Amino acid sequence: MAAPVIGFDLDMTLVDSAAGIIDSVQHVCRAYGQDVNDTDIAATIGLPLDMVFPRWIPDVPYDVLLAKYRVHYSQHGVPLSRPLPGATEILQLIRAHSGRTIVVTAKHTPIAERVLLAAGLAADVVVGDLFAAAKAQVLLAEMAGYYVGDHPGDMTAAEHAGAVAIGVTTGPSNVDELHGSGAQVVLPDLFAVADWLSDRWRLAASPGSRSLE
Repeated sequence: MAAPVIGFDLDMTLVDSAAGIIDSVQHVCRAYGQDVNDTDIAATIGLPLDMVFPRWIPDVPYDVLLAKYRVHYSQHGVPLSRPLPGATEILQLIRAHSGRTIVVTAKHTPIAERVLLAAGLAADVVVGDLFAAAKAQVLLAEMAGYYVGDHPGDMTAAEHAGAVAIGVTTGPSNVDELHGSGAQVVLPDLFAVADWLSDRWRLAASPGSRSLE
């Protein structure tokens, strides 16, 4: 079996960043007189911020809102980042198979790198500022065989890259939403993803089997 290349989304796939994102979006909204429900903000996690702020602050230039968000998130949100259950273990599993991990996220690249560091995680490649189908360019360039994500946009990315689309329900999307967006398998967390990959690789390595990569 060839060494696996696994792509991951970041927020709510590898890292629980909800508290920092919600707090930072609230900070910006309140600065412009908008008090948005935390649940409504949580439902937008995974979307690029240019699809989030116009919902509540449509009359302020996006670059102004983004700058205010990034200052607050860098200072207060990044330190709240925590690895999701199974994140450390699945990255160790991939390394044990001499594989590579590729993080492709809508989050700004330098901030994504800091979030991974704060969560105690490391990837071989980190590329940000991409969403949905646009992520496929990185997955194709890195020859990723799988892409793991919690959002329908992640399933679209995998489809465009010809990668196996693995959905996890650790973010705002449910099983039906992920399957409806092209997920080939939907699992509850990264522990389950690690088990699923291990079984697949074991089958691929058995005598007479065809490669599943």
